[in-house]
Amino acid sequence: MARRRATREYLSPEIVNRGVEDSGPYTGSPSFVVKVKRGLPDFLSSVNLKYVKQGYGYLIHHGIYFVAASVLLGTFGTQIWQLTWQISQLDFTNLLNISALLGFLCLILYIYLDLIPPSTYLLDFACYCPPSELKISKEEYIELAKNSGKFNDAAIKFQQHVLKNSGLGDETYLPRILFQPDRAITLKDGREEAAMLMFGAVDDLFSTTSICPKDIRILVVNCGVLNPTPSLSAMIINHYKLSYKIQSFNLGGMGCAAGITAVDLAKDLLNAYPGSYALVVSLEAMTFTWYAGKELDMLLPNCFFRMGSAAILLSNHRTDRWRAKYELKQLVRTHKGLDNRSFKTIHLREDAEGHKGLSVNKDVIELGGHALKANITTLSPLVLPVSEQIHFFTSLLFGKKSKPYIPDYKRAFEHVCIMATSKKVLDEIEKNLDLTDEYMEASRKTLERFGNTSSSSVWYELAYLEANKKIKRGDRVWQIAFGSGLKCNSAVWKSLRNIKQHPRNPWNSVGN
Repeated sequence: MARRRATREYLSPEIVNRGVEDSGPYTGSPSFVVKVKRGLPDFLSSVNLKYVKQGYGYLIHHGIYFVAASVLLGTFGTQIWQLTWQISQLDFTNLLNISALLGFLCLILYIYLDLIPPSTYLLDFACYCPPSELKISKEEYIELAKNSGKFNDAAIKFQQHVLKNSGLGDETYLPRILFQPDRAITLKDGREEAAMLMFGAVDDLFSTTSICPKDIRILVVNCGVLNPTPSLSAMIINHYKLSYKIQSFNLGGMGCAAGITAVDLAKDLLNAYPGSYALVVSLEAMTFTWYAGKELDMLLPNCFFRMGSAAILLSNHRTDRWRAKYELKQLVRTHKGLDNRSFKTIHLREDAEGHKGLSVNKDVIELGGHALKANITTLSPLVLPVSEQIHFFTSLLFGKKSKPYIPDYKRAFEHVCIMATSKKVLDEIEKNLDLTDEYMEASRKTLERFGNTSSSSVWYELAYLEANKKIKRGDRVWQIAFGSGLKCNSAVWKSLRNIKQHPRNPWNSVGN
């Protein structure tokens, strides 16, 4: 029998002939290696109908509102015609009937406005650009890491290799205190960094809108690792003296996908407090995600994560549609935490020497791909053109091929903002979703210029599109983010106008 040596270096199987054994009990037998490639799952191989069903469930649930609206509008139109006819006859004996009809029309209009959930509008957003003295090149990173005395030669060599292939440029931002020899990071350091990031983004947002801080009714702040007491949301309330009626929430431990989770929470709260303004602040504190040890799986976040934050102003007041930038069309969240492998993929833990850091499992790309596949399968019925859905179901039900037709997502969106994780992940997603370089441009440029800024990453990408005047009225923007748990979240925004370049856009500083 042939001898097989299995290794798990990659994800998809590949058999490599190694020749004939020249020694041992299998002398003379053919020898080969089975390599398993660790990448995204093949999106073309199969479709989980559970997620297709879930997507159409969302579609039917929201469709009920539109069916009811159509019936009410039809009734409303009929009654308007009758009222116009009676008035044109100038039959004043029917004055009582006309009054009753007007009351009926007002009732229909009230039911219509009450039945249809108000849309969530994005009035504006801001991304913080740290001061230029915090810029760090890849070469300087390695030099500072060597001089810090916190890493051995193997750790330095590993980080140097990862940075070389990361897709990051030489103008990302990091606090210099991370590299100071014998410097122990304190809670004060974390608070100071968070304050700089949060207040910088919120200041920029308030400076470009006419919203008074006391008008904010809802506040949602998300930060993965740093969760002090009082909370980060309390720091914002105290700094800006927000209203005593504020409904504040602080999300922690949810990773890079928490930014879209925070938008989802803000949307639900706006429905509970209609006519209000919601402020969402997304950030990650590098001082508390930094790892100063020797375990390689815990050094990966050091190489990719960088400083950044975003502040987003939301409203569901119907009149705000005329001044808002975007309307939230769909938001789908997928959580794979039920699976133990997904749950253990990204963990905050301590190594053998007591150094705290994020541990990233080698299966993260594979399992993240499964979460992405489930998420887009659920999202597809909500966003794809009818022709694409018909083509998909026709191939699924009547096609003879083993692989079903995968819809063309470029027909559903004009722009895609994929969280800037790493060059390898972006390459895999581009290939699996059959996207073009133009669709990937915002993600790649953000990774190069700002690095992985965690939950705020997708907002730097949207800012890039705005800075380059790529957003036109009616364009649909798809934001995709991944997070520990394991999660994959999608948000789809529709542009309500042609977007002009923002004076405080962080991309204005590129090259300065």
